[in-house]
Amino acid sequence: MSFEAAAAAGIHRLAIPTPFAVGRVNTYLIEDEPLTLVDSGPNSGRALDELQMRLQDHGHSLEDIELILVTHQHIDHIGLVEIVAAHSNAEVAAIDAAVPFIENYSSAAADDDRFAMDLMVRHGIPEEVARALGSVSAAFRGWGAKARITRVLSDGETIDFRDRTLRVHFRPGHSPTDTVFEDAERKTLLAADHLLGHISSNPLISRPQDGGDRPQALVTYLESLRKTRAMDLDLVLPGHGDPITDHRALIDQRFEMHARRAEKLYGLIAQRSQTAHELAQALWGNIAVTQAYLTLSEVIGHTDLLVNDGRVREVEDAGVVRFEAVF
Repeated sequence: MSFEAAAAAGIHRLAIPTPFAVGRVNTYLIEDEPLTLVDSGPNSGRALDELQMRLQDHGHSLEDIELILVTHQHIDHIGLVEIVAAHSNAEVAAIDAAVPFIENYSSAAADDDRFAMDLMVRHGIPEEVARALGSVSAAFRGWGAKARITRVLSDGETIDFRDRTLRVHFRPGHSPTDTVFEDAERKTLLAADHLLGHISSNPLISRPQDGGDRPQALVTYLESLRKTRAMDLDLVLPGHGDPITDHRALIDQRFEMHARRAEKLYGLIAQRSQTAHELAQALWGNIAVTQAYLTLSEVIGHTDLLVNDGRVREVEDAGVVRFEAVF
């Protein structure tokens, strides 16, 4: 099974350039009624030009799109949604959890940046470094854009086309709003960044939406993966990279990788109490500074597992959290 197999079923990958290290983002054209675009690419002239060219390859234009499905809130997936909708008058559909962020993108992204800066300082990153990284994040905001959601989706509902039905599944973890779309008849899943073949999806720590405790992103992500593992699938179409044809084997590899990383972190913490930033530096060196929030999310996700298992505890001193082993 491959992109060619998906194309034979009327689902075409449109690989759109991004300015990010992950490379191109996979958007998908579903040739059916309604003619549907899954995600859009980032908000840039280059991405828009490429999207228009790839649509033309299949005999369509922006104006032909009738439905846009949004898989999650990350900027390489939502950046052009409003522009496509303005050209086409397409319906824009997203899971209910994503609506507040997407419709209030600028303020929500700014709130996320403030939360991230506070989290970084609390977990051992020097305040001046956190501020500099916050400025970089703010500069990237222009690659995203708000969009008006005209159809709010709920977990478990179906979207009916002329020749297929897609079921909506809420799979948070990589982001708070990840949504996958299942064609049960064809055993195909449009998975976006929930499951990627060539790299592991990083469960980024997200701002609590209700003002409550910090969500445990990795714990949530692993639960979402368990649900996806149980699905009967032949083909998974990801948000980056190539199709996945054995989702269960890949998910099992991800489970093993996360278990190994948790054990490695436990070994480091057992030597001496450490902040999440110190642990990230031990694992990744200077990358823990240049990609501080990503590596911090990775560490805290795994310390959440260790804390939940009663093997590690958090100790806070002068506003900074350290992790120590429970012997």
